[in-house]
Amino acid sequence: MKNTVVTFQEAKDKGEKLSMLTAYDYSTARLIDEAGVNAILVGDSLGMVVLGYEDTLSVTMEDMIHHSAAVARGIKDTLLITDMPFMSYQTSVYDAVVNAGRLMKEGRAQAVKLEGGKEVCPQIKAIVDASIPVCAHLGLTPQSVNAFGGFKVQGKGEAAAQKLLDDARAVEEAGAFAVVLECVPQALATKITESIHIPTIGIGAGAGCDGQVLVYQDMLAMYSNMKPKFVKQFAQVGEQMREAFRTYKEEVAAGTFPAAEHTFKMDETVLNKFCLLYTSPSPRDS
Repeated sequence: MKNTVVTFQEAKDKGEKLSMLTAYDYSTARLIDEAGVNAILVGDSLGMVVLGYEDTLSVTMEDMIHHSAAVARGIKDTLLITDMPFMSYQTSVYDAVVNAGRLMKEGRAQAVKLEGGKEVCPQIKAIVDASIPVCAHLGLTPQSVNAFGGFKVQGKGEAAAQKLLDDARAVEEAGAFAVVLECVPQALATKITESIHIPTIGIGAGAGCDGQVLVYQDMLAMYSNMKPKFVKQFAQVGEQMREAFRTYKEEVAAGTFPAAEHTFKMDETVLNKFCLLYTSPSPRDS
């Protein structure tokens, strides 16, 4: 089934859970699409997990376009949502619409995601008015990490919880088709989910959300030095890769790879003529 912003809403209306994973390249996107996951998020998390940055703030529009286009080439049925990077929409409504349009035209995205609540509602409305679907993002918004003073759970106090609920209602009113809730207490995320019509996608927000999203490197345990509390490791792919790399290195060093089954044969007659030609004395030697 082809996933779209319409089928997202239908899933919520039917009480069906939505699945989303990040992807940043063609090969991974193909695998996720073949697994039947509802949506792929080309997140600005690529700055940290692909490009090795310390945070997401250094990610550029060109980075997002490049990786979004690669993912788009690998999918058939999965909905493709691409992050708007830091300062691509905060400066003005005009910039927001232009950059969202670039992600759709050049990055082949099917929707864009941006962070913030009431303060970015003018941008959300203008982008939606330009016929570009928008997914909102509330709670721990990584582009605001410096304002938050670090990566912290959001909405734990009464005023903060009320602000998140108000922001969720505001982004829905502005036209967002879904909202990501990141690092929000489960009870609050459930309350927000019940209070708005559009789907909520949780990451560290509990099972009460309409769907879930994870960074695929996290859920495959590709990094041994980091495991967020909200992540379940569905496979130990990182250790499997390290072991395979070690084995490859050892077999190359020992001369056991490549073996006979990994090589190509040559016709014996041709080989003999070739050897005779290049082992015969050169005319210059006579």
